[in-house]
Amino acid sequence: MSALPVVLAGARGHGRWHVANIRRLERAGLVRLAGICELTPLTEQEAGGELPEQSADFGALLDSTGARVAVVCTPIPTHTDLALTAARRGVHLLLEKPPAPSYAEFRRMADGVAATGVACQVGFQSLGSHAVPAIRELVAEGAIGEIAGVGGAGAWVRDEAYFRRAPWAGRRRLDGADVVDGALTNPLAHAVATALALGGTTRAEDVTGIETELSHANDIEADDTSCVRIATARGHRVTVAATLCAQRAAEPYVLLHGGSGRITFWYKQDRILLQRGGHGPEEYQYGRTDLLENLVDHLTSGAALLVPPEETGAFMRVVEAIRTAPDPDPLPAAAWHRVPGESRRVVPGVDGLVAAAADTLSLYSELGAPWAPRTEHALNGAGAR
Repeated sequence: MSALPVVLAGARGHGRWHVANIRRLERAGLVRLAGICELTPLTEQEAGGELPEQSADFGALLDSTGARVAVVCTPIPTHTDLALTAARRGVHLLLEKPPAPSYAEFRRMADGVAATGVACQVGFQSLGSHAVPAIRELVAEGAIGEIAGVGGAGAWVRDEAYFRRAPWAGRRRLDGADVVDGALTNPLAHAVATALALGGTTRAEDVTGIETELSHANDIEADDTSCVRIATARGHRVTVAATLCAQRAAEPYVLLHGGSGRITFWYKQDRILLQRGGHGPEEYQYGRTDLLENLVDHLTSGAALLVPPEETGAFMRVVEAIRTAPDPDPLPAAAWHRVPGESRRVVPGVDGLVAAAADTLSLYSELGAPWAPRTEHALNGAGAR
């Protein structure tokens, strides 16, 4: 098999991870870094080796390099147009999450890509974890009884500079375009997508209602401390709580509540804890399939894609509910403080509230948070337009 030529759009910021990953697969003989699309060309050091062809014109670069695969890791509002630019040229896609800033843009992307027949993988890396099928098997075997609900918890620490990392950072919209760069839709989007997937709620039609509570301690438009509760066609609830203003950083996780036990999945670590009646706690560690490697495998040997766009439809209903909700509430000054010498804002007690939300499937307001924002309801699949 000859190495597939790959073009990367967006090679700085999170794109640096993709540069390293493409180079890793290049050393394995699976791909070749044929081009980089950036407004400012990369140096050899940034490119992790010999410089490929570079251009700020994505379409022209795809044409000149003969790319078979494009990795799109650019600002959220550009995803749909770049994905369609690649798809119309027959170039297969790894599209970073969130795949689009609105449900309408997601549909334009997914339908447009499907019409061309190219393969598209959405970059929810946690769904490449081998723990995911293992958990599904445990649930199917009845290891924890019938699923009663799914919780997700993300308590992260981000300093104020994080929200200045790019013009679109922390914005709900920019120059008239939707961005929706909030805690639940971007940095902790994996918690939402993984919680939905493990509960069997992946497609848009699997969502029957959404409640959101959105707020921010930082001086931004979007949310940095928020929670969402999703009603599903399967009859259980999915509650995910997130903050970027934790007192200390913690590993994010998803918690499956069963009638006779529970499974905790630390999705960045590919680690699960199974707790069930009549047994001691059982902990398991798993490997992970890289999503670009899976896409290459799909193209060369017909392996099933792990995260095709339709399997992110439910996540995009959540994005849409957050997008169409009123702007997040600024937390009162008494609800947060700056950490001396660290230039970051902390919401005291939020770490425990995030964990309690995942544990009880409750919203911040129901847990008695004195600063809890108003609850917004979106029915019938988040009111997608």
